[in-house]
Amino acid sequence: MRKIQNAEDIWELVQETGFLPLFQNEIKGFSIEEWTPRHLWFSDTEPGPWEWKGPVIRMGDCLYGKFFAGKAGFISKEWFPVFANYRRDGYDFDALYEDGKAARKDKYIYDTVVENKSLLTGELKKKCNYGKGGNKGFETIITRLQMQTYLVVEDFEYRKDKAGNTYGWGVARYSTPERLFGEDFFYGEYKKEPEQSRKAVYGHIEKMFPDAAEKQLAKLFK
Repeated sequence: MRKIQNAEDIWELVQETGFLPLFQNEIKGFSIEEWTPRHLWFSDTEPGPWEWKGPVIRMGDCLYGKFFAGKAGFISKEWFPVFANYRRDGYDFDALYEDGKAARKDKYIYDTVVENKSLLTGELKKKCNYGKGGNKGFETIITRLQMQTYLVVEDFEYRKDKAGNTYGWGVARYSTPERLFGEDFFYGEYKKEPEQSRKAVYGHIEKMFPDAAEKQLAKLFK
């Protein structure tokens, strides 16, 4: 790992490591947070990790979402099918629901994203009635669907002032990895047992961080 100064540095590290959590976690040194100068996190004059997320996604060959113990980070296109086969336990979403392993509310949000191809957070909440007086628990469900790798963040969009300058926090646009990379994206990995994919992920991380304990890996990747 090396110092991160811009979006390009993050993208390169994602390609090199395969997995890159945004925040400090159980494995020391395995995060964007630990390798980015502190002054760039909340600078009023310079862009930092919050602003770099969208540009990194748009560079291609990586996916972003809440993949690591309910917290955000990046996974390379190369490693995502392996990770997803493990996390999905071999299920596509329809099969998961048919076997009673997904809630109706989860299916409603997932199906709404699929039907619309992609949706901003506010659009998705409105379509699924998660406004005032409506359904509850949106953040829990959207996090779970990302943790299961059925949904990812396609990009972040910002409000603009009259001069065309962006401001405020970026709003997540959700989509499915299948839409972004094609229905055959997972085909080769789906032929493998989920346990085989888990061992591949754990083994890959252990090569980079040999001191990482099994329980640390399990907490971050389970």
